[in-house]
Amino acid sequence: MTTSTLGERFAANAAGIAATTVTGTWLAALLLGFDWWLAFMLFGYIVIVPVVAMLFDEDDEDGEETDEDGVERARSNARVERDDQDDASAALARLRTRYANGDLTDEQFERKLDRLLETETLDDAAAWAERNRVDGGVATRTDGEPEREREREQEREQERDR
Repeated sequence: MTTSTLGERFAANAAGIAATTVTGTWLAALLLGFDWWLAFMLFGYIVIVPVVAMLFDEDDEDGEETDEDGVERARSNARVERDDQDDASAALARLRTRYANGDLTDEQFERKLDRLLETETLDDAAAWAERNRVDGGVATRTDGEPEREREREQEREQERDR
């Protein structure tokens, strides 16, 4: 963890400090009965807080921020990637649990795992959906065989083997 000086911490939080100061001042003026509280509130939120934010805010226009080492990072992109990883991890965990419980055969597990890995990103999912167009709620592969029907047949074969 890096240590920062008081000035660096002030600069990083200047807009919040200005907003808190403006709020405290107009609220105190209101409670103490001064007539200028409304004018100060409007002036504070329309002029003071935005000017302080413009002067001290170091975020670039494209949403990327430069840290002390000069490395740019996109916070929103990192957040989206983290959410995608969490969703993929949760889906993979559910798939593993179903396989461990015996709900899926080796072939079903491998097929579903391949499908999960093929559709890991939105672009991959769109490409997969294009390859496997949906006709009447049934996913039809490019070879024309309905996917659900194939899974049902495999499940019937497993039941016969038991």
